[in-house]
Order: sequence, then structure tokens, then C-alpha cells
Amino acid sequence: MNGPGIQLTLAPELRLFAPPNRRAERVPTTTDGASSIGHVVESAGVPLTEVGRLLVDGHEVPLSYVPREGESVEVLAVDRPQQVTGAPLRFLLDVHLGTLARRLRLLGVDAAYENEDIGDPALATRSAAERRVLLSRDRGLLRRRELFAGAYVYSDNPDEQLRDVLGRFAPALTPWTRCTACNGPLEEADKDSVGDRLEHGTQRSYDVFARCVACDRVYWRGAHHARLERIVVDAVAEFGGGAG
Repeated sequence: MNGPGIQLTLAPELRLFAPPNRRAERVPTTTDGASSIGHVVESAGVPLTEVGRLLVDGHEVPLSYVPREGESVEVLAVDRPQQVTGAPLRFLLDVHLGTLARRLRLLGVDAAYENEDIGDPALATRSAAERRVLLSRDRGLLRRRELFAGAYVYSDNPDEQLRDVLGRFAPALTPWTRCTACNGPLEEADKDSVGDRLEHGTQRSYDVFARCVACDRVYWRGAHHARLERIVVDAVAEFGGGAG
């Protein structure tokens, strides 16, 4: 680029997207004089899914604004909780976020998940077709224009990932109402109706069951229940929702 020079300031939480030599508080940036501020921000490495307000010399501007010589541009992160308009809040997770998908489903959050790598174009197309917020750690995927909406998952730790998504979007939590395997709704099931699919020890030890309406999977409070209960209790305590 060989045009106007501006001062670009990224919010602290956005600087990780920039190259190491451009993570200072204020970075002199040369533009081409025609590109929008949205293009300039993306060129700095920041996915627009992570961008909130844009301020030029203290005044808010749209992504389409073309910066001029000497202006100071401040890029803020998205507000939390982030509002998603145009559809009910639902998520789509890429192949690398399986544990996060299961934990969201455990909490009753609608979280579709691709357990195979179907490719960026197909994921983006599904996000648009089903109007789901795509969650990913792939910055390139989040730059695809056909996305309905997207969000970068900042950690590779499942506990931190869950807190990040719940804090950012504040979805309604209805624990124990969704199948962790397929995302379908759960309904109560009596022992007689599911008995032919249970081991003898399970039939003898448990009386409360649920069944997935979509895939017919059967659930009961087995050996892993205490660990799952801890995830639910902690999430509800911090982010609200009704325990199921």
C-alpha cells in the first residue's frame, strides 16, 4: 500500500491476531486510499467477527468508512454479551471443537457439530443456510463472507472455551434437555420402554431414564454423572439458567 498514513489501535484482546511486530498499542499503518476500514482491519489479521465499534478520531464509523491521512482509528472488541439478530441463537462448531459441542448440549444449548472435516466452504454454507453462529479457532474460516455469523474461540482448553462462549453470547441454559451425541431433544422414558437396551446391572441400579427423540439414545445417571453435574452446576452458578 502506498497511500494515506493512519494510526491503528487494536483493543488489547484483539492484538493476538496481529503479527508480533504489529502488536504495539498504536501502529502506524499505510493504506491504499481506497479500501474500507474493514479491509484495513482484516489486513491487520483481525477477523471482522471479533470487531465491535470502530472509532475514527473518537467518532464511530461503519466498516465501509475509508480512512484518510493522519486519522486515528481505534478498533474495539465485540460487546459482551453479544446480540445476534436475524435468527434464534444457535451454534455450529467445526471438527476441532467436539468437547465444547458436547458441553454446550449438556447445558441445553443448540450446538450442531461436524465430526468430520467437510471443508471451509461447506461449513460456511451450512452456517448461512441454518442461520447458525459458527464457532471456530480457524481465522481464515471466520473471514468467509457467506457466514451467517461467527466467533473465534480464544482458548484450546475446553473449560475456558465453554466460559468464553457462555460469557460472550449468554445463551439460555436448560441442562439435561439435549442429546450430547446428536443435539436432539430429550424426553423422559420409563424403564420398561428402554429395558431391552440396558445391561442387567443398569436395569437393577437405575430407575430414571431419558431418551433422545432424534437418535433414540438412552441416558441415565451413570458413573460419569458427578463430573457432568459439576460442569452444569458451575455453568448455571456463573451464567444463570435453570437446573434440569
